Amino acid sequence: MAAAARVIAIAGNSTAATSSCLLIKTSFALQRCSKGLRFNNVRRSSKRLFSCNAIYNPQVQIKQEGQPETLDYRVFFEDTSGKKISPWHDVPLHLGDGVFSFVVEIPKESSAKMEVATDELYTPIKQDTKKGKLRYYPYNINWNYGLLPQTWEDPSLANSEVEGAFGDNDPVDVVEIGESRRKIGDILKVKPLAALAMIDEGELDWKIVAISLDDPRASLVNDIDDVEKHFPGTLTAIRDWFRDYKIPDGKPANKFGLGNKAANKVSINLIFLLFASSFFMLHMITLSSICKQDYALKVITETNESWAKLVKRSIPAGELSLV
Repeated sequence: MAAAARVIAIAGNSTAATSSCLLIKTSFALQRCSKGLRFNNVRRSSKRLFSCNAIYNPQVQIKQEGQPETLDYRVFFEDTSGKKISPWHDVPLHLGDGVFSFVVEIPKESSAKMEVATDELYTPIKQDTKKGKLRYYPYNINWNYGLLPQTWEDPSLANSEVEGAFGDNDPVDVVEIGESRRKIGDILKVKPLAALAMIDEGELDWKIVAISLDDPRASLVNDIDDVEKHFPGTLTAIRDWFRDYKIPDGKPANKFGLGNKAANKVSINLIFLLFASSFFMLHMITLSSICKQDYALKVITETNESWAKLVKRSIPAGELSLV
């Protein structure tokens, strides 16, 4: 089957110029306008074109099939024409200025374990199952939870900074700490604040802590220190929640890499390498300038690059749906 409309965005500098590049199955006429590139909906040949447009305007609507809390329940995403699209592949990751899209799978204060079905056509959201039974957390999750589209934790890559753990074969998870309870399928603009390196049964399962831009306190928080000031105890609570949620089922606690703490800054290994470098000493690059890069952004960049290789079929997809 030919690939459906696909967004291929390689993470770069998080500026307004950062583009999410949409690979479109039906070709369009591309024109320049005063605000950049735009498409006219004109059918040409079957040749596929790339569009690069950083404007956040997904024009997405939700269609539910089946009844909630049943095995058949699915939440599909559609564009304005009613065509199904993938929340994993077709929602743009980069929105410019360090802002990213976040797809809500699990609203805060709920316990049904909802997730994007990465092995189903158009990757709808469904309730996870185990041995044919619907899965629930043992208690409510206290934050909005979901994924960063156009990211993928490559199970063939070992992370040397996190005990050599391999990716969990899923999109990157987001824990959104804003005050509002969101709905399944909501697409929010968020800014990342921290990263937690959870190791779940030996697999690396990143948790990006973020906040929606429409939250009243969003302008007050930009990093770990701000979160501790304005949301005291939240980072510890998130870590403890994900560490312990499997214990009631008789499983061991999950572990965390990076010193069992949320990561805020660039990899310490990179800092040591730069200190040892004569280039570093000669050019007097300051440590503070290096540390402006959030570790969370590093995770997003790397997993976005892995996703791009996946959808371009540079990496075997296995049972994953690329449509």
